[in-house]
Amino acid sequence: MLPRLTIEDVRPRTPEGMPAKAVVGEHVPVTAAIFRDGHDVLAARVRWRPAASKDGKPWRTAPLSLVEPGLDRWAGSITVDDIGHHGFQIEAWTDRFATWRHDAEIKASVGDPELEVVLEEGGQLLDRLAKRVDKPMRGPVVAAAQGLRDTSLSLDERLTAGLDQHVAALLAGVPDPIDLTRTKTFPLWVDRPRARAGAWYELFPRSEGGLEQAAKRLAGVAGMGFDVVYLPPIHPIGHTFRKGPGNTVDAGPEDPGSPWAIGSEDGGHLAVHPELGTIDDFDSFVEEARANDLEVALDYALQCSPDHPWVHEHPEWFHHRADGSIAYAENPPKKYQDIYPINFWPDSDSDRKALWEACREIFEYWIEHGVKIFRVDNPHTKPFAFWDWIIDAVRDAHPEVVLLAEAFTRPPVMSKLAEVGFTQSYTYFAWRTAKWELEEYLTELAHGPQADWFRPNFWPNTPDILAGPLRNGPPSAFRLRLLLAATLAPSYGIYSGYELCENAPASDANEEYLDSEKYEIKSRDWDREDSLAPFVALVNDIRHRHVAFDELRTLAFHPVDSENVIAYSKRSGDGSDVILCVVNLDPHDWHEATLSLDLTELDVEPGATVEVYDEMTGVSYSWTGEHPYVRLDPTVVPGHVFHVRTA
Repeated sequence: MLPRLTIEDVRPRTPEGMPAKAVVGEHVPVTAAIFRDGHDVLAARVRWRPAASKDGKPWRTAPLSLVEPGLDRWAGSITVDDIGHHGFQIEAWTDRFATWRHDAEIKASVGDPELEVVLEEGGQLLDRLAKRVDKPMRGPVVAAAQGLRDTSLSLDERLTAGLDQHVAALLAGVPDPIDLTRTKTFPLWVDRPRARAGAWYELFPRSEGGLEQAAKRLAGVAGMGFDVVYLPPIHPIGHTFRKGPGNTVDAGPEDPGSPWAIGSEDGGHLAVHPELGTIDDFDSFVEEARANDLEVALDYALQCSPDHPWVHEHPEWFHHRADGSIAYAENPPKKYQDIYPINFWPDSDSDRKALWEACREIFEYWIEHGVKIFRVDNPHTKPFAFWDWIIDAVRDAHPEVVLLAEAFTRPPVMSKLAEVGFTQSYTYFAWRTAKWELEEYLTELAHGPQADWFRPNFWPNTPDILAGPLRNGPPSAFRLRLLLAATLAPSYGIYSGYELCENAPASDANEEYLDSEKYEIKSRDWDREDSLAPFVALVNDIRHRHVAFDELRTLAFHPVDSENVIAYSKRSGDGSDVILCVVNLDPHDWHEATLSLDLTELDVEPGATVEVYDEMTGVSYSWTGEHPYVRLDPTVVPGHVFHVRTA
């Protein structure tokens, strides 16, 4: 039989019932549609606790409020303090005291002749509810019931005693067992804060002279305010079909090859390329990173060169062609003769288990060497079932691990990878350049259903991608795209050379870099006077000082009367920090515009004077009204980052 109350469309949740995502200390919004027949007043709450409460942890609770009466939409939030698996439930019931109060007020206002009966009904209701509240709270409830029955008082005085607001507040959060309705437990995975927010910097150790020399570069990376330094594969590189400059197939004896062609006679995924150093050098690199308040992220690329030990020891782990040869990787028209993709479903179940365990051992090895963040290469080319298994296995043993999915593919596939457990994902940001594209895409990411499980990481460039205004673009293009990435998304990253405005594409039709570092060693002058490093450091410093940038769900766009200027705001989960960004999207010309601010999103009362401090320039402004004027010259500064304060 159906319950009297209906609870549906609960969020956060995923389509297939896998865990939604949160981080420690985050204010996680919880919503549901809650309704019943008739006109009785309802009450609801959310309760949550660790999924495996072996220590007997009690349920924590928080009230839900009716925020959209016409749609029966209720909302609240929870804050979780521990990493790991959690569960939450929605409870709803008829608030009989609130219903009685509503009806009693109406009957009293029209002089209902049966008001005496109404008061006694209220007294009996309070008698019953008093037994359900904690003992310290019973006094006011009992007093209200006595007041309703005190015939020495007038009817108005008795009614006033029964309508006591304090009593109503006490009883609102006490579930009534008569029709208490509870949902199933919805799973929630809680990560550490770095899973949600951080600034990443990608560098190739071989271009720095190896791991020992690359460690000397870490102070400069930290000086720009980055939180994570990401290394492409550092493993031995194969010789067979080694790629030369520009992905050519005629590599010379001095060409280093692609780091993603993993494996040689020097080892596979558990080895360090001898030209980069030793495992001790890697350990020293990790320690130096920690000394600079940086975490090391390492590439996890499940593929092999023809010289990888697995090819000879486990040929059954690879795809074979009709002539018996092992198939190399292809993404037509691209061909990767130097890479063998892995067959994750070999014919034998025992072979599959052995392969999957070997893949898990790669994680375990590098975790033992201090790596807690992995950028996973091309996860969309591996089975979802494999990721579901291995992410659970790794996360259960090491819940602090963060996994970034490098999957520039179809939206449903990217979403599914996030649902099965990937912590973060690359996005389409590199190709979203027009104002309408940015607003549409960010609205989807911040407020669409997949905001419950899909965490974006915005990269203006990668070793594979030189897109949009960065292609042959001026320094102003690099500044504005970095400012957008760093202020729109809680996590963002850049590939080294960005601060030097490297902007030459391979061709008009090819989005990769000319002289790509994937296939050759690059030498750079990090001390150039025209470096954007000071600008990058300023933006990252602003991010670190304002917790509003850790949020995505509070992102709101504000109308602007120019298609070349975009305005958006963010608020911290507790509302203590409010930021308004205004950015010129044209890297070539200045533009002026008038904003139409949604003061509610800025936590500003209508008519109040608004004090804003521009973190980019150090200049303060006072605004009255919601239509301030801005003028932005991209050659000077691409945008404003206003700290909003009400006078």
